[in-house]
Amino acid sequence: MNEATSRAAAKIILVDDHPLVRDGLRLRLEGVPNLDVAGEAGNADEALALAETVAPDLVLMDVGMNGMNGITLAGIFHERFPAIRVLMLSMHDNIEYVMQAVRAGASGYVLKDSPATEIVHAIGAVLNGQTFFSAGLAARMIQASAMQTPLETLTPRERDILDLLAEGLSSKQIAQLNGLSVRTVETHRLNLKRKLDIDGQAELIKFAVEHRRRRQ
Repeated sequence: MNEATSRAAAKIILVDDHPLVRDGLRLRLEGVPNLDVAGEAGNADEALALAETVAPDLVLMDVGMNGMNGITLAGIFHERFPAIRVLMLSMHDNIEYVMQAVRAGASGYVLKDSPATEIVHAIGAVLNGQTFFSAGLAARMIQASAMQTPLETLTPRERDILDLLAEGLSSKQIAQLNGLSVRTVETHRLNLKRKLDIDGQAELIKFAVEHRRRRQ
């Protein structure tokens, strides 16, 4: 039994500007127990609208789309829907693309020529709160990540929220200031603690104050 078969049905949306690619992905995934391909989108606007109505657990998203690219879109998803996991799918094995995707908030990066079993494995891992990178990328990711400080792993939204916590703002105040829901801000706070390896709220506030960026 793989990761994808050990949980209740998870809703997935496919985002790729090539209908044939989406068709192929749907065929690969429809036979996997407890995975529900709940919708498809061909561009950023369609993907965001679909996320609002479907509330998926995971988005399988192409990197190189026309219009807004997948990495930029992943960043928007992370800001608006931090509880939705994003798994990037790409034909490019450039490690800088992978790092950009991670900084944008993606939980994994799979190459398009990967076997179907690897894509299913990646989906299961990401749904379980883990990260996943195609074979060959993982070792290079570990090497690149070792050169980053914890602060450098944060997305721009997470960094902004950390600074606002340092100023003493509550989740409700941060939500109102940024046009977010309180639940979204709380999810970002959980992600901050996970990435910074911090357990409690008091420790998070202390870290925020110590690493606060000064306003220009």
